[in-house]
Amino acid sequence: MADHQRIHPVPEPEQEPPVPKPTVPLVPKGSFRSEKGGLAAAFYFVFQPKIPTYSVDSMRIRQFSFNTDMNLFATFNVDITARNPNKKIGIYYESGSHLSVWYTGVKLCEGSLPRFYQGHQNTTVLSLDLSGQTQNATELLQALQVDRQRGSIPLNLRAKVPVKLKIGKLKLMKWKFLVKCRLDVDSLSANNAIRIRNSDCKFGFSL
Repeated sequence: MADHQRIHPVPEPEQEPPVPKPTVPLVPKGSFRSEKGGLAAAFYFVFQPKIPTYSVDSMRIRQFSFNTDMNLFATFNVDITARNPNKKIGIYYESGSHLSVWYTGVKLCEGSLPRFYQGHQNTTVLSLDLSGQTQNATELLQALQVDRQRGSIPLNLRAKVPVKLKIGKLKLMKWKFLVKCRLDVDSLSANNAIRIRNSDCKFGFSL
């Protein structure tokens, strides 16, 4: 059964039998390849790699206010669940990640993930603080008033997360997980419970 936790510690996880290191790096281009053609098929057969998934579970607004110059100050707290479905592959979340929340093409706030290791078939819940400032947000306020009357406010959460995969004792090259989530919430009022009406996330990766 997968373990549920807030943050998995960075130190090395459980030991597994070492995997022979290939003479050239494995790279994802629809499949893994090396100087030995059979290695790709063997890799998939043995390790059956799967892309991790993410979901936005809850969102709280700490600050969402306009000053006299119509500058917007926003602070969000977001709970994100990261799931590693792989039985034989661990994931190192590296420094340099970037998360942001957007409304009508305007970035409201941004932040980053902590650096940590996620073990096999592990589910990790992350509580993240995102903050930002938007200059001259008059048009944004007008659009927000219209969406408030409709009862549904569309947000976009974007994430670029550098990771390294761990197979046995072998730590592969750095990849970048890409996450895009479309969220429909009922309100953006500070200190009120924000209900996520709908959430749709898409995932990808690149070198």
